[in-house]
Amino acid sequence: MMRQSAWRQMTGPDMWMGLFALAVTLGLTMAEHMDQRPALQTSPVLHRHKREWLWNNLYVEEERPIDKQYYIGKLKSTKAGDRTRYVIKGDGANTIFKVDEKGDIYVTERLDREVKSIYHLSAKLLDTSNNLVEEKVEEFVILVTDINDNDPVFTKSFNASIKERSKRGTKVIEVTATDADDPTTANGELAYTLLEGGDFFNIDSTTGIITTKYENLDRETQSSYVVVVQAQDLRGLKQGGTATTSVTIAVSDINDNIATFTKSSYVFSVKEDMKRGQRIDTIVLEDRDEIQNKDPIFTIESPSDTFEMERSQIKDGNLMLKQGLDYETKSSYTFFVHVRENNLQSPADNKDNPVIKAQVTIQVLDVDEQPEFSKSIYNFNVLEEMMVNNIGVVSARDPDKANKAIRYSIEDKDSPIGINPITGQLFTVRKLDRELVANHMFQVKAKEEPNGLESFVNINILVIDINDNKPELFIEEIFVCENDMAGTVIGTISATDKDEHFPSFSFTLVKPNGNFSVIDNNDNTSNIVLKHGGFSLEDSRDYVIEIGISDGGRPPMSSITSLPIKVCRCDNKRIHTQCKAAQLKMGVGVYTLIPILCILTILVIVILIAMRKRHQKDALVTLGKSEIHEQLVTYDEEGGGEMDTNGYDVSILTSARNDSSMSMRQGPSLYAMVKKPPTACKGDMAVMIEVKKDEADHDRDGIPYDTLHIYGYEGPESLAGSLSSLDSSSTGSSLDYDFLNDWGPRFRTLAELYGVDGSEGSDSLY
Repeated sequence: MMRQSAWRQMTGPDMWMGLFALAVTLGLTMAEHMDQRPALQTSPVLHRHKREWLWNNLYVEEERPIDKQYYIGKLKSTKAGDRTRYVIKGDGANTIFKVDEKGDIYVTERLDREVKSIYHLSAKLLDTSNNLVEEKVEEFVILVTDINDNDPVFTKSFNASIKERSKRGTKVIEVTATDADDPTTANGELAYTLLEGGDFFNIDSTTGIITTKYENLDRETQSSYVVVVQAQDLRGLKQGGTATTSVTIAVSDINDNIATFTKSSYVFSVKEDMKRGQRIDTIVLEDRDEIQNKDPIFTIESPSDTFEMERSQIKDGNLMLKQGLDYETKSSYTFFVHVRENNLQSPADNKDNPVIKAQVTIQVLDVDEQPEFSKSIYNFNVLEEMMVNNIGVVSARDPDKANKAIRYSIEDKDSPIGINPITGQLFTVRKLDRELVANHMFQVKAKEEPNGLESFVNINILVIDINDNKPELFIEEIFVCENDMAGTVIGTISATDKDEHFPSFSFTLVKPNGNFSVIDNNDNTSNIVLKHGGFSLEDSRDYVIEIGISDGGRPPMSSITSLPIKVCRCDNKRIHTQCKAAQLKMGVGVYTLIPILCILTILVIVILIAMRKRHQKDALVTLGKSEIHEQLVTYDEEGGGEMDTNGYDVSILTSARNDSSMSMRQGPSLYAMVKKPPTACKGDMAVMIEVKKDEADHDRDGIPYDTLHIYGYEGPESLAGSLSSLDSSSTGSSLDYDFLNDWGPRFRTLAELYGVDGSEGSDSLY
């Protein structure tokens, strides 16, 4: 930003001071650049060559108005003459800067130091033929001098915080501004001042650091301040440009206030059935500090086993119940509660009038309470397989003054444990079996008489084991090889026991055996040892030994198990390749036989029922078919039409036609009636009958009882005569009925009737 108008208006001492500052700046700048060109002053080359170019650095004032080009300097060479000319190259050559034949340099444009502060150029001296007169191309610079044409600028906003009660001179924040002018001159040197906020804060005029002025900052009085900072160039001279910014300073809190009670006494009412660990009420504190800096500590004056103080989430005091209350024992409590601040910054702001002690009164309210058991859980032991009348006693009482009678009960109706409703004595309803259930858990209810409150307690019955299970042989594959020798261990046996005690199994042979012996290993196992060799697969004998096992309990339990031993053909590593299984003659217990017999009985009943239904169905079907066959075979005369009902029983044919059991294929009935059209003539009926007859003759899948069809069409005054297929065999039909032989024995007679030799078929009927 240009400030030429202000520069022109300076008069008197202000103008001379400005000129003096500019002169000093130019002198320093020239000296600096002269120092940067040692080749022109002290370079050894000057001792070997005669210097031809003669000039110093050139300077141009920035922001100078350009009405026309103006002179800034001159190029000089000892070889210049009337027939030479100067040529320049470099930054702005022949555009911003121009040179004439005499070497005079002119500026044609307004320059801005903040855009470009130095221009590097080079000069040549040429003759009229454009040949170099000077052997050396000389380089030079043009410096743009600064004027105060830019004001300071704050490039960002500033916010800060400071703890209350901070010491004097504590740094709050550093504010900085920028100025585009030359920082090495007064044009770019800034001075900072506070326009507002100087009552509480100071600022360093050179660095812009804001510090506290006093130690009395109090967040509870004022939590934030806004100060206004001014930055001015020309080192703060009135002619300098200025910029301002505001800084928000927040005062952060510390713990400098004592937490106090809002009143000196409190009264609370509490029901006697309140649970331990619950909150009775909250004693609210007054503290002007923020919650993160509140740090109260509560104490009860006389240590109490019944009540205690805890700090809430917002750091007030929660009065907690430490132990249960009993109105019948004590109906009221009175005690004092104290509060003090931890990590308090002294002296506190409210040190003169804090309330740090309060009296608390607890009034206990009477309620009807549930029965109380003497224990929270009861544990008893019971021997299995025994009826026990006195397992133990469960006891409960009414805690109220009324002291009502208690009645006990067990809610689980299937529980094997009972309870005396008056005394609470437990007993077994049935024997317990540890192997089925080792631990019984249930609840006993205690209820005040007659219709009072009730409560429950858990009962745990541990079933104690007795030795009531026989040991069982753990059988693995036992076999003897044909090539086994005497003394060979052919297998190792062990046993299991369902009882809880640690068994000590012993194994013996129930009956002496000439082939095998049992040797106890004294580790709950025994070896089966061969007494002699010479076994063979061709031998038809079976080898079974009976093993007796004892578990060593008190009293000891024993069992006998039959162990089959098969004979095998083995390789040299005693790996069998072929075996003959021995008959298993192991005993079966009664409890195992009962379910097997039940299952077999049910299966026999189901099979008998199924066979009865099948027999009834087959008898009905056989009876119907035999009656029909009889009528067909003995039929040897024509009927008298539809009115003739004496020749045979027509109902049998009708039932056969409707009986689905005579159908041999799915679909419509084979003997469905073919109704005579109402307008059909004699010839039409004959054609229809022939068609149906032909269909019946050639249908190999259907039953050949075409007599059923015939009675559907015959009637009084019929000219067709008998259409019975029984006579068709004598009509000389050319049809081949040999396929009837393939239908089985039931159709053998029919095949003979319709065979080629008709006379033989007719004779077979009689």
